[in-house]
This record gives sequence, structure tokens and C-alpha cells, in this order.
Amino acid sequence: QVQLVESGGGLVQPGGSLTLSCVYSGHIPEDLNLGWYRQATGKEREWGATIHAIGMTTDYADSVKGRFAISRDNAKNTTWLQMRGLNPEDTATFYCTATWRTGAVPYWGQGTQVTVSS
Repeated sequence: QVQLVESGGGLVQPGGSLTLSCVYSGHIPEDLNLGWYRQATGKEREWGATIHAIGMTTDYADSVKGRFAISRDNAKNTTWLQMRGLNPEDTATFYCTATWRTGAVPYWGQGTQVTVSS
């Protein structure tokens, strides 16, 4: 019942910035915990950031902390991932996720490709 649609991916130069967007829906979308994962070719999917429904608390993986910022606007049913200081190792398909509660198997968006290259 939860649907997520990512957008904003593309090609960016090393050191550059990019903001990804995800429009989400659900029965009570403001209660959704939202997050971003990424998966590079040949690697496992990696968690990057979460913004919780309760208190809008955020968590970040060490690999992105200080460079990426997750935010949300429940009035717009949208979450964003602001990325700065991108490097080629950040190249991956980025996925928006949603869960009704911590630890639950998430719903996934279709993904949006981010390529960091000169």
C-alpha cells in the first residue's frame, strides 16, 4: 500500500552536490519512517540515512555523515536527500524506503541513478 517514487538522479562531478527527492504515499504517510539506501554495481545495498516519523529524528551511516542530509515535509509527502562532497565511490542507484515501524521490512522505490564522474 506504500508507494515511493524517487527522482533527481544524474551525473555530477566529484566534489559536487545533488539533491534527490522521493514522493511517498500511504494510509497515514506522516507515520512513516523514511530512509535512503544505495547500491553500487556488484555491491550489496547499503543504508545511508533515516528520518523517523516520531520527532523527525535522523540517523546517518558513517560513510555519509557530514556530507548528506535527509529531510521531509509531510504536507508535501516528500523526503529529500541533500548530498554534498560527492566522490566516485558514491556512484550507485539510490532508493527511497519507508517503514511503519523500526525494524520492519521496508517498502522500496524504483531507484534513481547517481553517477559521480569527471
